[in-house]
Amino acid sequence: MNNISIMIKPASSLCNLRCKYCFYTDVAQTRREASYGVMTLSILEKMLENIHHSLAPGDQIHFAFQGGEPSIAGLPFFEKFTALTQSWKEISVSYSFQTNATLLTDDWCQFFAKYNYLLGISLDCLPEQHDRSRVTKEGKGTYKIVLNHIRLLQKYKVDYNILCTLTAPIARHPQKVWSLLERMDFRYVQFTPCLADLNQQGKNLYALTPQLYADFYQYIFSQWAEQFQRGNYRSIKLFDDLVNLLAFGLPTSCGIDGHCQPQLIVESNGNVYPCDFYCLDEYLLGNMLTDDLHTLLKRSRASSSKNAENSLTLCCTCPYAHFCGGGCKRMRSCVCGDEQTNFCGQKTLLDEIMPTLTKIAIREKSLRDEQMLTPLQD
Repeated sequence: MNNISIMIKPASSLCNLRCKYCFYTDVAQTRREASYGVMTLSILEKMLENIHHSLAPGDQIHFAFQGGEPSIAGLPFFEKFTALTQSWKEISVSYSFQTNATLLTDDWCQFFAKYNYLLGISLDCLPEQHDRSRVTKEGKGTYKIVLNHIRLLQKYKVDYNILCTLTAPIARHPQKVWSLLERMDFRYVQFTPCLADLNQQGKNLYALTPQLYADFYQYIFSQWAEQFQRGNYRSIKLFDDLVNLLAFGLPTSCGIDGHCQPQLIVESNGNVYPCDFYCLDEYLLGNMLTDDLHTLLKRSRASSSKNAENSLTLCCTCPYAHFCGGGCKRMRSCVCGDEQTNFCGQKTLLDEIMPTLTKIAIREKSLRDEQMLTPLQD
């Protein structure tokens, strides 16, 4: 049985917003063709036919939709996609959908609820920063729109998590961020470090620094761990990943242990890349319309191994080198540092949180072991 995940960009880099730090706009502008437009139905059908041909009974496949803004492809596109994949016999299919949430309607939410889509909602957790950075083409903020549409998801009982881009301005206010998470009762949250541009020229006011990364997460961890130990679990993706790595040896996030996980990122013309951060011409693996799924996965594994080779000199003497491995290659400059500095944000964070994190990991492993040993009741 295979467990496969494929990320699809049905609207390529197209988006209805003009976020000031968008990493995919930067990626798209670095390649020969910035946008491949919206995926046509003929490409959709041929792509799915090719994928289905490579699957076997009992396989599990997850489709994650991102962009750009995937909802630009339109609800009929996703109705067609879902209808085709739901018709696959003896194949388990699941879906997730990352969105800025500004285009959601009742019809969208009813669709997501019907087919159990998991939504990732982009929301920068400080209203003033969100409205400064995540703006319409006219430069207007979108915070209230997103909150209203989160309430719409709640109305239809659609599962969602919050995706906050951790910019430098946001990282300076961890107390305010935690206060909002509690006030809004957001239970599943992922902070994604804001990256410097691929070919950065000059200073980037939004890009995270290793010091800000460490300072932010040290405070967030202190609040998270206190609540966790009192039985009030709130999912913070980084801490979940670290616990899984410590307790079970499971890298549940790409790059968390310094190794790139094989991925398939499909652009709207069918082009396939090994990483969302590197949808660039020189990283092209092939095309989902013409290449076998398993061939593309082999190419992705080879590309992932190559990308993971370059750790920092700092890692050579680091006590967490076996655990962290320098982290994600693309995020190293904003998390770990670079060769010009002896400061590593990840090491500083782990120095602070490892004693408590280890206790939590031991507890989780013990609970898992007890569950596995408990005999089934008649």
